[in-house]
Amino acid sequence: MKTNENLLDRIIRIVLGTISLLVGWFWLAGVWQTTFLIIGSVFSLTGLLGFCGIYALLKISTCSKKQQPLKLYQTVLLVALFIVFSAVGSLASIKITQNKFLEDFNQMNSFYKQTLFLTGQGKREEAKSNYDQWVAEFKNFSQKYSAYRPFVLKNDNQFTSDLDKVGAIMNDVKNGVYEGDLPSTHIKLEAVRPVFQEMFKRNGFTMLAISLTDFHDSMEKLIAAADAKNSAEIISTYPESSGILTQVEAELNDAGIKAIRQNLEDLLSLAKDNKLDDLSKKAAELKSSFVKVYLVKG
Repeated sequence: MKTNENLLDRIIRIVLGTISLLVGWFWLAGVWQTTFLIIGSVFSLTGLLGFCGIYALLKISTCSKKQQPLKLYQTVLLVALFIVFSAVGSLASIKITQNKFLEDFNQMNSFYKQTLFLTGQGKREEAKSNYDQWVAEFKNFSQKYSAYRPFVLKNDNQFTSDLDKVGAIMNDVKNGVYEGDLPSTHIKLEAVRPVFQEMFKRNGFTMLAISLTDFHDSMEKLIAAADAKNSAEIISTYPESSGILTQVEAELNDAGIKAIRQNLEDLLSLAKDNKLDDLSKKAAELKSSFVKVYLVKG
């Protein structure tokens, strides 16, 4: 098979073909994905082979009559260009699409967190406003990621069912947010958090939010024990909470995290000294310091 593409033509085809393959595979879905993958495959293949069927049909060539066939090292460089460009582009696309997913998720989830917090505080009007915004953002999020999946979620067969679970919880608490009992609604809303937490873990996300939500579960045990004036339970639960908080500190250890640590250590000291009347107040301070961090970082 005689080549009909010169070196520059082949390089351009390889570059454009690789870009099309990357865009199709990592950034698109449906018909557009198929279209870009086909275009990318054709451009890449013809660039690597140096032969274009359309050129042959039209009897044209970008090779000059005096042009010599590519030397072995030039062919190797073309193949290397394709491999390196594909590898670098793939890694960049994986990271960028993952970050974009997290941005979209955090935008949606911020209204959930506010709704959860406000129902716990008994602030109905503010909770209603945030609930409505959460519903709208969740709808947009679900529509986008039901049709398109970033690479990090491509093999997650439970993703759609997770969204369905969250949607069901959202619908179930609507009356509670608007006119029902806020404390019980707050408890129902808590069920959303572990759904997303498990999804992130399942897909290999290493996020501060995961560690924070893990700490939250353990912290609630401490708070319940403190409210019950149960020093022994606080002391037995402390190692679990401290271990999870250590994971948080490994990812971030700013002033907010240090405040959580200080309150946790103070609560343990009170429990060891059996100062039962001070336990509940310190536990409330622990939760308050956690909420301040979680609303921003979680």
